[in-house]
Amino acid sequence: MTNKRHPHNPPAPSLDPDTHEPVPVPTKGTDSGSAASAAPAAPQPSAELPEADVWKDRHLRLAAEYDNFRKRTLKERSETWNRAQADLVTRLADALDDLARFAHIDPAEIDSTTLHEGVDLVERKVWKELENAGVTRIDQAGVPFDPNVHEAVTTQKASKPEQDHTVGQIVQPGYKMRDTLLRPARVIVLTWQDT
Repeated sequence: MTNKRHPHNPPAPSLDPDTHEPVPVPTKGTDSGSAASAAPAAPQPSAELPEADVWKDRHLRLAAEYDNFRKRTLKERSETWNRAQADLVTRLADALDDLARFAHIDPAEIDSTTLHEGVDLVERKVWKELENAGVTRIDQAGVPFDPNVHEAVTTQKASKPEQDHTVGQIVQPGYKMRDTLLRPARVIVLTWQDT
């Protein structure tokens, strides 16, 4: 908080260094020996100044409260995001460990069928956890082209008019997490052309 000097507060009296008694302060227009001069006259505050100070103080307090609220919500949002990321990584940790085991297997000691089955098992484990987190794969061919979830790479001629503007082939699958598109599916779009 800032230091404020209020004009309606009288200044603190000076103390005598020997006796520690208040020393009277002479005021303008009065006799230094009179009893009235012992008490300093307080300046007359204007009628608007205290109300303006009250509003200014209220404004400063509200601004400080808002700034604290903004900082606190940013911190909470960041902590929530970090916890969500940590939760997802924790879910995938087992599958990552299995994948690391496969990466360190000597190829001479294992046949290709066993390796293929192991990788397939790891993929299923990863997808189980991703589906539990709300991730879905966009990889359907034959559905109408939707620019909200598909990215057209190229076009191909359709064999029937019913296939016009449908997905003919998936080049790269896309992913959604609940209602949020993570990556659009890259597709080849079928187009019908009258000859």
